Amino acid sequence: MTGTPEIRVLYDEAAIAERITGIAKSIADHQPEDLLVVAILKGSFMFAADLARALHAANIAPEMEFLHLSSYGTGTVSSGHVKVLRDIESDVTGRDVILVDDILESGRTLKFARDMIAERGASSVRVAALLDKPMHRKADIEADYVGFECPDKFVVGYGMDMAHAWRQLPFIGYVPQDGDA
Repeated sequence: MTGTPEIRVLYDEAAIAERITGIAKSIADHQPEDLLVVAILKGSFMFAADLARALHAANIAPEMEFLHLSSYGTGTVSSGHVKVLRDIESDVTGRDVILVDDILESGRTLKFARDMIAERGASSVRVAALLDKPMHRKADIEADYVGFECPDKFVVGYGMDMAHAWRQLPFIGYVPQDGDA
């Protein structure tokens, strides 16, 4: 990316940390059995790491796995086609699984992942999405745990990118477009 555009903060570090603690407590309330947390890469890596630490603080010790799926490439709109770039290695048979993703937007990627894990014999498959953007949903899926509802903006930061830039930001923000206040 050339130059550094203005990025406006939607959710700051403190708000994100508070929500993640709340999500971990909600997960702990379900008393999961043999919990496997599967982070959907790449965007969820910061959320998944912080959620794992919050689960530890809530006396839950999940196994962690990583599923690398792609539907965006370098674009800002999902292609609608989901590809498995890296599969998980763990057996999910009879286990409670939580899929962790940065944003639930069209839902295609998370529905693909949920269906794939369920078909492999997981006892339950729940979804934790840091952001929920329901106005763009194309697949029949809802998150069981949601950090924040996302406005209709292309968001960056806290693991989320625009053409592989700005993942490192400690907050969630957006690049203003024409007409943004």
